[in-house]
Amino acid sequence: MSIGITQVSRGFVGKWSKMGLGFSAVRMTSAAMSTLSSQQGSISVVSGVTNEQSGYYNYKSSANGSRAKYASQFVAASFTAAVLCGGIGSAVLCEAPHQPDYAQVRKSITKIIEDDDKWGPTFVRLAWHTSGTFDKMSNTGGSDGATIRFDPEASYGANAGLTLAMAELEPVKKEFGTALSYGDLYTLSGVVAIEAMGGPSIPWRSGRVDAANGSLCTPDGRLPDAEKDVANRGTIAGTVQHLRDIFYRMGFNDQEIVALAGAHALGRCHPSRSGYSGPWTRAPTTFSNAYFTELLDNKWTLKKWDGPVQFEDPTGDLMMLPSDMALIWDSEFRKWVEIYAKDEEKFYADFSKAFQKLEENGVKAFDKSLQEAVSKKKSWWN
Repeated sequence: MSIGITQVSRGFVGKWSKMGLGFSAVRMTSAAMSTLSSQQGSISVVSGVTNEQSGYYNYKSSANGSRAKYASQFVAASFTAAVLCGGIGSAVLCEAPHQPDYAQVRKSITKIIEDDDKWGPTFVRLAWHTSGTFDKMSNTGGSDGATIRFDPEASYGANAGLTLAMAELEPVKKEFGTALSYGDLYTLSGVVAIEAMGGPSIPWRSGRVDAANGSLCTPDGRLPDAEKDVANRGTIAGTVQHLRDIFYRMGFNDQEIVALAGAHALGRCHPSRSGYSGPWTRAPTTFSNAYFTELLDNKWTLKKWDGPVQFEDPTGDLMMLPSDMALIWDSEFRKWVEIYAKDEEKFYADFSKAFQKLEENGVKAFDKSLQEAVSKKKSWWN
């Protein structure tokens, strides 16, 4: 059967059609759905199933092969919506909920941080780990889908403790309902937290479509490790190369790697989660360039303990991981550490750009190349 589907959503304009495909998608207003129903035939809910996880509702057309000439606009998220909504059959239509008031979403997140500032660094980590699984070669992973909610991804060692952050944000999700995707909520929480802790404003936009289950979870190992070659107590060269392997896979360069590492000005390590212990700076709930000044100005020696390899300052209060020390062991990394230690304003500007890129990697709704390619494709009825 040939199916031509177009849609209206988020202001993107264009057309899309697919012939002989087992599933297609459209995100339409209720009014548009009514028009579709009147012109193409009855619309029935597929087995009475609604996908509350993703915020979309699945429908199946009972009119086979009818041309949908009356639907006229497209967004690049359509194909993603079809897959993530689990649409299989004649034509699966995903009705988009209304847009939430994101200013109010921000206020709700800010309130959580104001009530307990420990959540600030944790929300940044949640946003980071939600997004940092992107692989530019396979175009998989990233914040689209918010697969960090599901096992096995939720149980990966690198994500230890993040179920607590997700639970803390659940009341916000319930407040705004299906109009707010988990992917948008988790990434926005990181942006809000950084700004609330004195960091730079970071451009953010909605459009992430949640996965319905864990079938799209990425394999373990896509997030950076604290050290490489753990069995041999770590190696300098191995740890440096590991950082480049992880971040180059996402499309980052050396400067962006160092800029993103500056988020270690926030938070601390917990032995019960990562095995490591201690904060990187003396103000772990304040965003600043202190991480870089500590790296350069403090004296770091191997910590003598039964835990994993980490470094400590003379007071024993602060710590650095081998992956942190790699930034001053490698000359290309170190030059950016020195720049950011001297110029906090430049660090803020570079961090803002890199963090936006991190959060938007792999989001189909923001994929310009996909939008352009699809908009050039002629409809089958023309």
